[in-house]
Amino acid sequence: MESIYYGKISKEVTERLLQRFGKDGSYLLRDSESLTGVLCLCVRKAPFVHTYRIEQSPHGWAVETVSGEPQYFESVGRLVESYRAKTPRNLEPLLYPLEKDKLSMETVQCTGTDYWQM
Repeated sequence: MESIYYGKISKEVTERLLQRFGKDGSYLLRDSESLTGVLCLCVRKAPFVHTYRIEQSPHGWAVETVSGEPQYFESVGRLVESYRAKTPRNLEPLLYPLEKDKLSMETVQCTGTDYWQM
């Protein structure tokens, strides 16, 4: 799970990572830029990167969707595992985890002012 969690990176950096190193179905997790405590599940489906918010409630972790009842999980890891096994209709398939420890980058600093150097 930690290998796909990138922490505080911007939407722009996320899109560059998935476009450069990913393929359709590649995905990663990052912190939401606008909501504290919320995660973003980002999935590449060319030419776009789709972003889904993952929020925690007293019932567990769930993906915020437009339609349908949320399905709750005890952890973000279980949510991702479940959606990899069977993708709901309103999400892009999670096929290839974009593991940060396998990327061949010189520098990736994730600070308040995202810096990206290849």
